[in-house]
Amino acid sequence: MAGRVEGKVAFITGAARGQGRSHALRLAEEGADIIAVDLASPIPNIDYPSSTEEDLAETVRLVEALDRRIVATKTDVRDRDAMRLAIESGVGQLGRLDIVVANAGICVIDDWKGTSAEVWDQTIGTNLTGVWNTVSLTAQHLIDAGGGSIIMTSSAAGLKGLPFLSAYVAAKHGVVGLMRAYATELAEYNVRVNSVHPTGVDTPMGTLGGGNFGPLLEAHPKLGGMLANLLPVEITQPVDISNAVLFLASDESRYVTSLTMTVDAGNTQY
Repeated sequence: MAGRVEGKVAFITGAARGQGRSHALRLAEEGADIIAVDLASPIPNIDYPSSTEEDLAETVRLVEALDRRIVATKTDVRDRDAMRLAIESGVGQLGRLDIVVANAGICVIDDWKGTSAEVWDQTIGTNLTGVWNTVSLTAQHLIDAGGGSIIMTSSAAGLKGLPFLSAYVAAKHGVVGLMRAYATELAEYNVRVNSVHPTGVDTPMGTLGGGNFGPLLEAHPKLGGMLANLLPVEITQPVDISNAVLFLASDESRYVTSLTMTVDAGNTQY
């Protein structure tokens, strides 16, 4: 029985670990070959460990263990020229491109007074400009393939103003705008564009970075309810998001475009 994305090629950013690795493995399980990029280097200002070259190599090992091909490069999504090279190299080796998952992102937790210009630039550069680089540089390849699916990772913070995340909230709301604009323009080429909006996810960013909410919530207790999920779960697993990505990447969603798909345990209902 063929996999749900059998014979397709997927480009995934932030693929060294966390959600990105999970997306790569879930798509590979269902038959896709993978083009993977990740910064895989220390990132300033964040309060959780950065991904490493060893993490990216492990993603390669795990995909290959599924008997799928993978082309992985150490690339910063903010670097447009490097991204172009990574995409062209991957497509050249694997022959086509059908699925794009703009997943790479960072998160710095602080209040409005503590958010520096450097953190703002860094967050917007990675979480918004990086998504624009990813989509604008891959769209023609999907058109050349006769159509495809672009999935942008936003957040519950892309649909509501979660506290102590001003730069992150701004970037993730911006991703929704990008998604809607590209969905409109690329529809005539049978390219579908959607965004996924997780609540907290059990990754280094989602768990270790999230600990910084504590002191801020103690100082501003009225805001704590905005972080709560409606369903009785505090954090989701990466595969929960990957299953949504797989659906949006597959032909099962062939008429789904311009959708803000929440996988947020009801967080955005508050």
